[in-house]
Amino acid sequence: MSIQIKNLSKKFNNIYAVNNLSFDIESNKTVGLLGPNGCGKTTSIGMMLGLIKPSSGKIIIQDKNIDTIDRNRLLSVMNFASPYVELPKKLSVQQNLQIYGRLYGVKDLKSRINELTEDLNLKDFVNKKTGELSSGQKNRVSLAKSLINKPEILLLDEPTASLDPDTGDYVRTYIQSYKSKNKVTILLASHNMAEVERLCDSVIMMKKGKIIDQGTSKEIIGRHGRTNLEETFLKIVRSKDEMA
Repeated sequence: MSIQIKNLSKKFNNIYAVNNLSFDIESNKTVGLLGPNGCGKTTSIGMMLGLIKPSSGKIIIQDKNIDTIDRNRLLSVMNFASPYVELPKKLSVQQNLQIYGRLYGVKDLKSRINELTEDLNLKDFVNKKTGELSSGQKNRVSLAKSLINKPEILLLDEPTASLDPDTGDYVRTYIQSYKSKNKVTILLASHNMAEVERLCDSVIMMKKGKIIDQGTSKEIIGRHGRTNLEETFLKIVRSKDEMA
């Protein structure tokens, strides 16, 4: 499913957290959303999920404004994962996946949970309380929750944050494999430049709530005269000018 963001803005106390964003994500493509902490990435994702009401602008999914789409229909084709949104801690992994599966109306839920448990290697702790898990285990459970309904649109907010290199690579490999086997449009907010170069078809760079550059990793790196995306990111973030 395609996504169009048109002149999207969000004010908090007369301060723009997101300022006039416009970008497109083609169906079955992965777009990286980059920027320093506080630049508006999470707020943008919140608006796309319908959790935050925009101050102005439009979010269009498959040529339809989300304000006019049936809420249940929209949620059935979307999902998200974020290490900053905790699943109920006193419930086991199995119970969490069952509850979210029911909320999303997943058919043959038991089979789907078994499939994700196997794919994401959750079997050793599937009956443990979620609050007792390590950060790496929690991230894998969060990813399982985000895929429980086989979404056509997947919003990932720093899915490998705070993970050790081995677990982070495991999650990235799984996302890459899942994308190759399923029709899914992904927006990936991340601070990991190698992750973005590996997973994303194109990149959007934000600073102070605005888009300051976008294109493929190769195009952006070339425009800024750097050798990799991390050097480019640091140049843009440290520049005093909006257009570095």
